[in-house]
Amino acid sequence: MLEEAEKIGRRVRRARLRLGMTQADLASALGMSQGWVSKMENGRIELDRVGLLNKVASELHVHPNDLIGRPYNSSPSENQWQVSASSILREMRRYDLAPVFDGTPRSSSQLWQETTRLHRLRDAAANVAIMKILPDLFREARALAEVADGHEREEAFAVYSVACKFAHTAAHALGHPELVAMACERAAWSARLSGDPVMPAVTDWMRVWDMWATADWEDAIALSDKAIHSVQDGYDQGEPLAVRAWGSLQLRAAISAARGKRKAEAKDRVQHAKAAAARLSEYSGPHVYDRHSLTFSPGNVQIHAISVALEMGEQREALAINRRTPPDLIKTLPNSRQGHHHMDLARAWLWDGNRDKAVKALEDAERLAPQLIRNHPIARATLRSVVYAERAATREKLRRMSDRFHLDG
Repeated sequence: MLEEAEKIGRRVRRARLRLGMTQADLASALGMSQGWVSKMENGRIELDRVGLLNKVASELHVHPNDLIGRPYNSSPSENQWQVSASSILREMRRYDLAPVFDGTPRSSSQLWQETTRLHRLRDAAANVAIMKILPDLFREARALAEVADGHEREEAFAVYSVACKFAHTAAHALGHPELVAMACERAAWSARLSGDPVMPAVTDWMRVWDMWATADWEDAIALSDKAIHSVQDGYDQGEPLAVRAWGSLQLRAAISAARGKRKAEAKDRVQHAKAAAARLSEYSGPHVYDRHSLTFSPGNVQIHAISVALEMGEQREALAINRRTPPDLIKTLPNSRQGHHHMDLARAWLWDGNRDKAVKALEDAERLAPQLIRNHPIARATLRSVVYAERAATREKLRRMSDRFHLDG
């Protein structure tokens, strides 16, 4: 576990030297000290914020996964998802060719039923299972678009776009940057053909996530605002899908602002999202199916507020927000979001000096969403920090006992 931090540090050092940068140059670009860079390269400091990891990678002109070694090494059975990822990429590359599909594709309403299964798997953070389902769904949605016309054809492209979103989320979680990038491109292409007025904003929501990898915080905020503007009329009219997208984009902008050191704006964006969540809660019309698979609710706003505080290094504020948040509000969230929440709490407790509670939060996160947490670089960094601190504390206890026993005498 501790060797992983040393490997990350060595990768940082190799990338820095390849560019001819000194430690002082990198430190200046990051707003850190040369001593901090030296300790990080020696594996003694963790890159325990996504924003920090992405900023280091951006300054070194590499992908964050290149520094942390994702996808992580695991057993052959655990790596089978990469076979599915290759199949998905193959389907996406041939997006404008005649689909290879035997028989008659199902109707769009039946394909939407298939996406409900993906929703459940996404909520459980079962990303490997999602990967296995997607190749066939891509083929069938594309086949339907080929033979249908009018609204049915538009719906086929809407299903294709949502399938891209599921691929994008799973690829992010498992660490497959090529699939992340292509899923985003194909989602935008199919969204334009879908006839769904909210779908292009959802694909922009995906693009904002990708901009984080290169630490383009300003562009991420600008793109969020562009997408927010595109659904503003629907939001003003209280249309549930538009409200959900509007609020989700505000949360994307909040995280972007926090990582870009724009504290006041980050908190303002969270307040906007709270207003959207309240508006959604007040909706009393007929049930509207969440076809875009955006997990947006008052509970989701609260856990994003905690993430925003952590990105700004305010762990006590994060813990205070958590204390003010009713536990039942968190329990209404899918396991994937609860897993992220407990992972954030683990960081907050660790930074606040309570390693026991940090470990408990990590255990809760793993219990709720094991696949997500075991593959998440921040969860791994948090656990390494706990292990290192425990070893250091044990060494110090033994040294003091040795002094009392006069073992060196």
